[in-house]
Amino acid sequence: MLINVANVLAGLIGVGISFMGVRAFWAPQAAAGFGIPGTPTEDPTFQAWLSVKAVRDMAAGLFIFILLAGATPDLLGWFMLAAAGIPAGDALVVWRSKGPKAAVYGVHGATAVVMLAIGVILLVA
Repeated sequence: MLINVANVLAGLIGVGISFMGVRAFWAPQAAAGFGIPGTPTEDPTFQAWLSVKAVRDMAAGLFIFILLAGATPDLLGWFMLAAAGIPAGDALVVWRSKGPKAAVYGVHGATAVVMLAIGVILLVA
């Protein structure tokens, strides 16, 4: 039962990451919601770098779906633990950029904690 809940939560994380990637790819102005003040969403060079990040987000979401479909709960758990470093790193970037604490803790930090919790549940259940 607990593994099923963790799988659903992992799937939701995959959907969320993929959605953010697609959104950033097609609507670069969405990057302003990341939390870095003064994000130059109209700058073509920034948009190119944002596209790189967007494609990586889409791929990260796909990795979760692949692991959900064909891997053991342990492997998905280890992946979720490792992948939690991404939103944790994002939180540090926003914090260092003097971004809003709501983005640091409420978006990126909370995502990292949820991913860590999912990973732990998958490993111990």
